[in-house]
Amino acid sequence: MGVVSEEAIDEFLELIDQVEEPLKKTFENVHQGYLREHLSRFLKARDWNLCKAHTMLVECLRWRVDNEIDSILSKPIVPSELYRNVRDSQLIGMSGYTREGLPVFAIGVGLSTFDKASVHYYVQSHIQINEYRDRVLLPSMSKKNGRPITTCVKVLDMTGLKLSALSQIKLVTIISTIDDLNYPEKTNTYYVVNAPYIFSACWKVVKPLLQERTRKKVHVLSGCGRDELLKIMDFTSLPHFCRRGSSGSSHHGESVDCFSFDHPFHQQLYNYVKHHYETQGQAEPAKQGSFHVGFPEPEAERVQIAKTIESELHKFENCNGLCKPADDRKASP
Repeated sequence: MGVVSEEAIDEFLELIDQVEEPLKKTFENVHQGYLREHLSRFLKARDWNLCKAHTMLVECLRWRVDNEIDSILSKPIVPSELYRNVRDSQLIGMSGYTREGLPVFAIGVGLSTFDKASVHYYVQSHIQINEYRDRVLLPSMSKKNGRPITTCVKVLDMTGLKLSALSQIKLVTIISTIDDLNYPEKTNTYYVVNAPYIFSACWKVVKPLLQERTRKKVHVLSGCGRDELLKIMDFTSLPHFCRRGSSGSSHHGESVDCFSFDHPFHQQLYNYVKHHYETQGQAEPAKQGSFHVGFPEPEAERVQIAKTIESELHKFENCNGLCKPADDRKASP
C-alpha cells in the first residue's frame, strides 16, 4: 500500500472508533483481527473516498446488527433434506485452495435452478457460506500461512446457461447486492469456464457497464479452463467441472462434485452450524422457519446490469430457435 492508502486507513480507524458499541462488536466478526486489511476493502469499493467508505461500512454494520448476522452460523437449515434440496439447486461449493492459500469457490451459474426452497433459504445459505469463509476458513489459512489471507477466488461454470436464467435474475440480483454492499472486495479473481455463446453475447454488453476494477478481475477462460487454473492451483483443488479430458484424472480417482451436500466442505459447514445451535442448550429443531434477512436496495450499476442481461436474454428468446441451448452442446471429450 502507498502512503496515501495508509493515511486513509489511519483516518478510517479514527472514524470507526467512534461508532456505537453494537457496531464495534459486529465489526470484530468482520475483520477477525485483520483490521487494516478489511478497512482497505471498503475504501477500494468506494475508490478510496473516505467519506463514502465510512458510510458504506456503517450501513453494513447496521445491516448485520438489524438482521442478527453474527448468529447466522447457529441457525441450521433443517431438516437436512431441505438443506440437501438447497444444495441441489443453488450450486456452490469449495473445491480447495490456490497455491497462495486462497479458498477456491466453485459456482454452477448455468445449472442452478433455485426452485426447491423459498428465496429466504437461498439467501440464508449464501450468507452462511460467506460468514463461514470469513470467520472460519480465512482466519485459519491466515494463521497457517503466517500472513493475512482475506480474499478468495471463484470459478464460475456456465454449463447449461440458457433462457430460463431470466426467471432467476431477481434472486441473483438480491444475492449479488448483499455481497456488493456487505462483503465488498472479497473475491480476488473470477474465472469463467464452459461458456456457451449466450454468455459471450451477454458478457459483450455487460462488460462496458462494469467498473474497471471489476472488469480486471474477470477472466473468461477457454473450455473448462483446466490448463489456466493449474497455473495457480494443484489438480486436487480443481472444481470437478474443470477436469474434463484430463490425462491426470485416472491418477486422482473420480472427481468429487463440490456442489453436493455430501462433499466434505458442505458436511463441515452443516455440522459447524448444527454444533453451534446445540451449544445454545437446545436440541436440534425438527423444523425451523427460514432466517429472514432484509434485502438491501441494489445500487444503480447493479440495476443497470440486471436490466441489460434481461434485455439480451429476451433477444435470444425472440430469435425463433436460431440460438441453440447450451444443454445441446457436446462437452469436450
